Amino acid sequence: MARGRAIVLAYAGSKETQDSNRMILKPLGVEDRGSAARLIGRKVVWKTPTGRKMFGKIVRTHGNGGEVKAYFKSGLPGQALGDYVEIL
Repeated sequence: MARGRAIVLAYAGSKETQDSNRMILKPLGVEDRGSAARLIGRKVVWKTPTGRKMFGKIVRTHGNGGEVKAYFKSGLPGQALGDYVEIL
């Protein structure tokens, strides 16, 4: 997978707390944990509606369905939920 896209599913965290710096992403075309593990370490970019770019990094897998967790230093706003990010 050279470049790809992923959907921002949710903030990572528990029922009581949410961490705005860590997001759960679902890469398109990735359906299992093994394929998702190959994406660890890749950079991701979310483009804001104003055109600014926010960079993050895939840090680990999440579950068995191919989801991953990504860390964004500045954190993503709620507008990013359900939107696409670019995997570099």
